Amino acid sequence: MDEIVNEPAVAYQKRHYTIEEYLEMEKASTVKHEYFQGEIFAMSGATFNHNLIFSNIFGPLFFKLKGSKCIPFGSDMRMNISENTLFTYPDISIYCNEIKHLSEDGDTILQPTVIIEILSPSTKNYDRGKKFNLYKDIPSLKEYIMIDSESVLVEAYYIDDEQNWVLHKHEEISDILNLVSMGFDVALTDIYNHISFSAAM
Repeated sequence: MDEIVNEPAVAYQKRHYTIEEYLEMEKASTVKHEYFQGEIFAMSGATFNHNLIFSNIFGPLFFKLKGSKCIPFGSDMRMNISENTLFTYPDISIYCNEIKHLSEDGDTILQPTVIIEILSPSTKNYDRGKKFNLYKDIPSLKEYIMIDSESVLVEAYYIDDEQNWVLHKHEEISDILNLVSMGFDVALTDIYNHISFSAAM
């Protein structure tokens, strides 16, 4: 297990759990947990910068997608990848066309088109590596975007015509993030509006 997902920390270690047991425990829990191949993991809380970046990008996304076939969700929406069993809560996910629900649980949805994660010190290695590899199992996923909360850095991956993941990296505040599958841009000045970093940039 540690070779696949080692962040966040394991929440329950006494035995493996079924998906049904996980979903029942999650309904009663006041904090969110991930599930992967029978193990349950506690998710870390969000920093001030993390929450502010979420507000800065979710607002434009909601406005630009209004009236389209795509719907954005925040981090309270649980997602399942049936191809590898992962249950998780992406910071932002966009679902297009008809939204598919897990047959065992109407509060869990499947097949996102775009996933956006806001990187924190405790999760950035996981989000960039092992979690991205799990996300690649989603057949509908067209883009995976990671936004750093400690510096101006946006790593945007998208699927090209040859079905390869291509990286567009943005490290200048004057850059523009292009959401290829959505057909619109978001300025990094908007994403990082009101953000201050502890170290000088």
